[in-house]
Amino acid sequence: ASSRSRLAVLWTSADPEVADRMAFMYTRNAKSQAWFDTVRLIVWGPSANLLASNKNLQKQVKTMMDEGVRVQACVVCARSYGVVEDLRAMEIEVKPMGKPLSDLLKDGWKVLSL
Repeated sequence: ASSRSRLAVLWTSADPEVADRMAFMYTRNAKSQAWFDTVRLIVWGPSANLLASNKNLQKQVKTMMDEGVRVQACVVCARSYGVVEDLRAMEIEVKPMGKPLSDLLKDGWKVLSL
């Protein structure tokens, strides 16, 4: 895929409205409408805690995953909130994300941070 067709959405906000009305809406459409070939959602910081406790957002993430969005979460953040197992139970890839994010940036991915 060309760099123009790879999107990583870096979701950090603890605000459920940001998730619902922007981060998730755009991420899901970017994949389902084929605006980008490859779409990844990265759960980082306060968003990890929000996702672990919000059933509506969990349902939306599951739908996105079913539609082909790869979802990853920062293990350091998840551990700090005590939600590693909650996220893994959703089949989210929970791992150190500093280097993977750096690699995406160096490799020409479009990164949208919310």
